[in-house]
Amino acid sequence: MQPFFNTSALVTSIIYFSLVFVFVINRSKLLDVLGKGLTPAIILILVMIIGVTIFSLEFNFGDTAMVSPFSAGILEGYQTFDAIGAIVVGGVIIVSINLKSNASYKDKKTLVRNAAWLAGLSLFIIYVGLILMGSLNHNNFESGITRIELLSGISKITLGNNANIFLSLLVSLACFTTAVGIVTGTSDFIKDQLPNKRHAYLLTAILGCLLGIVMGQFNVAYIITVAFPALMFIYPITIILILLNVVPEKLASPMVFKAVVITTVIFSVPDFLGSMGDLAPNKKIFSWIPLSEYRLGWVLPAGATFMISNVMEKRRGS
Repeated sequence: MQPFFNTSALVTSIIYFSLVFVFVINRSKLLDVLGKGLTPAIILILVMIIGVTIFSLEFNFGDTAMVSPFSAGILEGYQTFDAIGAIVVGGVIIVSINLKSNASYKDKKTLVRNAAWLAGLSLFIIYVGLILMGSLNHNNFESGITRIELLSGISKITLGNNANIFLSLLVSLACFTTAVGIVTGTSDFIKDQLPNKRHAYLLTAILGCLLGIVMGQFNVAYIITVAFPALMFIYPITIILILLNVVPEKLASPMVFKAVVITTVIFSVPDFLGSMGDLAPNKKIFSWIPLSEYRLGWVLPAGATFMISNVMEKRRGS
């Protein structure tokens, strides 16, 4: 925003989160705004950038200087907040459907399932496209380039002089839908927890937007640095919760569910501690945990607990 309007971060944040607040308060219109307006615009701009890259560059991927690109990619994925946001926004959409539609439970369930498959497939295609963009542009940038410089640089290569306009629209809209969804989801949760408090939803929405204004005063790199240790703890639990809700119910009984989640919590602690920079303990303390060198020490313990718990559950049932 600043290059176009010469505004300070404070002014931009106040205007931005005032608009977020308006959308959050107009709860009944949320689905129409997100589904018919903002999301299609985001997808259109992304497809333009990805499409131009794919059809204008040679498929030459070059070599990578990264030691562990797969695990590094997963950890970068943590920093998108997508899985955490998806759980919150998914809940918001389901509540919005219930408020807006008089359809039967079966029809609503079908609608949500189809939307989930479409959203998942779309995200998969978009992320594959973004990864492909980075790979094909490996000769155009230095290896130490920041995330913002990389995104801005690729946009200029693909969209020319108008790239900043499209990029500004893309980032603004993408963050706006997330902000509206998360503030709404949090407000819904507090309202449910405090059903006797008349203004619980309103006050939570105001507080959420004020926190957004405060966070808007920091740059992206600083926010990621501060948030990363917390994400190292929260994200594995989020992934496990999603997977346990996806597998057949007979494989995720209450006992299995609790055992796997508790194991994930325990083995996420070393990754959390190891990501705290100068405050991190000696890495050798946790070196006995498989995949700990990739900060994925929770994966094998969680998988093993899932299998062992199911075997125990099956034996107990027989």
